[in-house]
Amino acid sequence: SEHSRGRLGRERAEQIQTLAKGTFGIRLALDDFTLQLRLLVEQIEFIQDQISIIEEAIDQVMEEFRPQGADYRHVLETIPGIGPTLAAAIIGEIGDINRFPNAKALVAYAGLDASVKSSGQFESTRNRMSKRGSPVLRHSLWMAAVSAQRFNPELKEFYELKRSHGKHSNVATGAVARRMTHLVYSIWKNDRPFEQDHQWCPPGIL
Repeated sequence: SEHSRGRLGRERAEQIQTLAKGTFGIRLALDDFTLQLRLLVEQIEFIQDQISIIEEAIDQVMEEFRPQGADYRHVLETIPGIGPTLAAAIIGEIGDINRFPNAKALVAYAGLDASVKSSGQFESTRNRMSKRGSPVLRHSLWMAAVSAQRFNPELKEFYELKRSHGKHSNVATGAVARRMTHLVYSIWKNDRPFEQDHQWCPPGIL
């Protein structure tokens, strides 16, 4: 239940257990398969240890950007869906938020804006992300959007609205990522911690 983030529970586990009892299992080269599994588990544990070390290093670097005060967090870390690791990635890719005149320019830099295919009098009605600019920033904002769909009531409602209009989940998440980019720009530009009732994005922004 924990590793599937609530999608699978006890009922599904019991179904798998019942099915497993009816299988013939592995009999040939059992020792080889056991060794392979043990090595894979050790690799996973090693990678998890490396991730922990990297996250600690990221947190230490973030200390330089955090203000001294009661909250003691960078303003981006106050946004639901953005933790220290994603905040560090976003800050590292953007550098100075004042480089961008507005949120729309930041959306374009992240490659989250729509690209329209046109030829002569034809113009496509199926717009896709341009995917220009920084792929690291785009991935970070996308991951923040996925997380925000669970922890930010406003963006969760926005995502569900897009889905109710028949949009594919990836399209709906892309729309959330664009709104998240506007939020990042507003919060960082104004150096103002996130507040749920703060009007940070024009209602028409998709």
